[in-house]
Amino acid sequence: MLETQSISLIVGLGNPGSEYERTRHNIGFMAIDCLSKSWGISLGKEKRFYGIFGEGKLSSNGKIRLLKPTTYMNLSGQSVRACADWFKCNPENILVIYDDMDLPLGKLRLRPSGSAGGHNGMKSIISHLGTQNFPRLRLGIGRGSNKDSQAIANKVNQNVTNHVLGGFTASENKIMAELFNLTESAVTSIWSDGLEKTMSLYNSRSVDSQKS
Repeated sequence: MLETQSISLIVGLGNPGSEYERTRHNIGFMAIDCLSKSWGISLGKEKRFYGIFGEGKLSSNGKIRLLKPTTYMNLSGQSVRACADWFKCNPENILVIYDDMDLPLGKLRLRPSGSAGGHNGMKSIISHLGTQNFPRLRLGIGRGSNKDSQAIANKVNQNVTNHVLGGFTASENKIMAELFNLTESAVTSIWSDGLEKTMSLYNSRSVDSQKS
């Protein structure tokens, strides 16, 4: 079990380049951008870490580092390992944020460890760190329309690609804004309450449940 204030590196997964900007597969990048803005942490290119990086000191939570690997999704582990080695950061102190089609849009799920679940970015990180024992925060992007879901069931990979690399609609963007606020609250809760309690507080919540 993670102790409070143990997360020192937060990684958001995505793909570099304007063609991928604000697509569903880049929800991890978007989350880091929102945390950066909210916490006043400037981000910039960092060749040592093969990514976009920033660090700052939060008044109540100590120093925190933010990372967006720019190696493309399937090589994300190269960036994470370089950053972790430089700061001597243990895997259990690294929180990875990424997209999950198995969760509906507006839902998040925090876990202390686990398999890659078919996500190429997570496969790479697990390979480079040599362990799957690091916390992760999955943000739901759903599976699209019923037609898309049927295509996925039939293993038509092109339909999966079209969904994850597609952009959010105007109505979905409103949900995303609230989801990122919920994400920040969950991350802050890890420091104050610990991982296990944060899981119990936030894994049952979603954007829809906040609209009361």
